[in-house]
Amino acid sequence: MLRDALIEHLNHLLHPELFKDYAPNGLQVQGKSDVRRIVCAVSATQRVIDRACELQADALLVHHGWFWRGENAAIVGTKYKRLKALLSADINLIAYHLPLDAHETLGNNARLGALLGATEITQLTDEPFVWTGTVAAESLEALADRVGQLLGREPLVLGQREEPIRKLAWCSGAAQDFFEIAAAAGVDAYLSGEAAERTTHFARESGVPYLVCGHHATERLGICALGEYIEKELGLECIFVDDDNPI
Repeated sequence: MLRDALIEHLNHLLHPELFKDYAPNGLQVQGKSDVRRIVCAVSATQRVIDRACELQADALLVHHGWFWRGENAAIVGTKYKRLKALLSADINLIAYHLPLDAHETLGNNARLGALLGATEITQLTDEPFVWTGTVAAESLEALADRVGQLLGREPLVLGQREEPIRKLAWCSGAAQDFFEIAAAAGVDAYLSGEAAERTTHFARESGVPYLVCGHHATERLGICALGEYIEKELGLECIFVDDDNPI
């Protein structure tokens, strides 16, 4: 498949034009014009690039690409090594950040809701990146155990709750700043990837526990779903490479 046709298809699917993002979405680094094998990963790290080279991939498709707003634009150090490896192998770098968080079926939040078995799923009006849903009543400890098994990473639990948990809110990645908005919506617990120092205090004082599930762990879901979609709908080979990250 021609690279430009692939990008056009993905842009039509994910609608990056609707988002004010922190980095460019779509094609970030140009490589070969024909794409048959794609390596998918959460982030475009050196280990992922090296594996893409070993697999003779034509494109690297990630959630976390490069060229973030506010970063040093100089191509030196690790950035130089990554870019040199990618260009030397003529591999395209394609990235979708917020569009892959938000997509209604393939996005990180949609897949996290499905993984949790949530029903009555909605997005908050005040912050549409925060999703809510209802789960079968369970204790905080049981929820934490279940989330750990589902994501392959034991969550850090902040705060306590004696009553069963039924209504959840979640947002993949680093969404600790949405915690208060989620709590105001009347949920019993909130899940996201990262936490700040102040997050602990709000969890304790609000009575709404916060499950810190890992930025990487909560954002494997969307890129895997997108790779599966590409294989099924476009007939291209997609290989997921997991450069695991404890954060």
